[in-house]
This record gives sequence, C-alpha cells and structure tokens, in this order.
Amino acid sequence: MLNVETDVASPLWSAADWEAIASAAAAAALEETPHGHIVNGSATVEVSIRLSDDAEVHALNRSYRGKDKPTNVLSFPMVQADLIESLGNTDDGEILLGDIILAAETCGREAAEKGWSVTDYAQHLIVHGLLHLLGYDHELGDTQATAMEALESAACRALGLPAPYPG
Repeated sequence: MLNVETDVASPLWSAADWEAIASAAAAAALEETPHGHIVNGSATVEVSIRLSDDAEVHALNRSYRGKDKPTNVLSFPMVQADLIESLGNTDDGEILLGDIILAAETCGREAAEKGWSVTDYAQHLIVHGLLHLLGYDHELGDTQATAMEALESAACRALGLPAPYPG
C-alpha cells in the first residue's frame, strides 16, 4: 500500500488539498512503472513530500548536489533502485521509499512560464520526483531521459495534466 505523507512547510503554497494531489501524483507515477504493484501491495511503502521554499531547497541543493541555487524539485531515495522490486516481499510491513521536496517560488515561476497552474505543475514535479526515487535519471543520457519523459508524460495524461514535454 502506498502512503504519501505531505508537509506544507511554507505559506507560499496556495490553499489546496495537497495530500490528495500528492497521493494521486505518486500513485500515477508508480502505476506507469514496473513497480505499480506497490500502490496496492501488502507492505506499506511511504513517500514523504515537503512543499517548501527556495531558501530550503537552495540549501539542500548546495549540500547534497553541490549546486548553489534553488531548483524546482529534489528527491532523496531511501531504497536502492535494484532493491525496489523486492519491496512486495518484505515482512517488515513499512518501507520509506524516499523524500521529495518542492520549492514554492521556483515552481510558481516555472508554472507561469509554461502557462500551467501551480497545482498542476507541482503535481507533475511530484511525478518527476517519484520517478527519481525509483532510480530513473534523465541526467544519465538520452536513452534514460527519453524513458523517464515517456513515463512522466503517461502519468500526467492519467492525471489529466498538460503534456510536460510538448513536441
């Protein structure tokens, strides 16, 4: 079973049902991958989503990625990608898949540039972040980027969102 814990840590995020928005995005992303069984499996797989601001994301991006600037979303996997398939076989009962954090100002600016609502854009970024938790990485070359973008696009379609990579 997928459990999404959502923390609205900044007042810059609009009033919305972020728990439902985040849960739908995480489930849609998982269901597009070979790990879709996690959504309704017997083990509880938890994802933590924090809706923060540019200052916090900037500090994390600098500390963990060596990039001295804010970014839209960061993902911190807690399970090695090659062990994800075995999550359904655990008798532990609860697994933390990882953490996703979004930066309000950067998300708002990028959403406006794309002509998206902040809510829709954040939901897309949660899909993107969840795929990173599963080991997908668009920075490992064109083949990986193409595969990840296809999964993102499919999840966004399932959520009724605009195409994230029009072209």
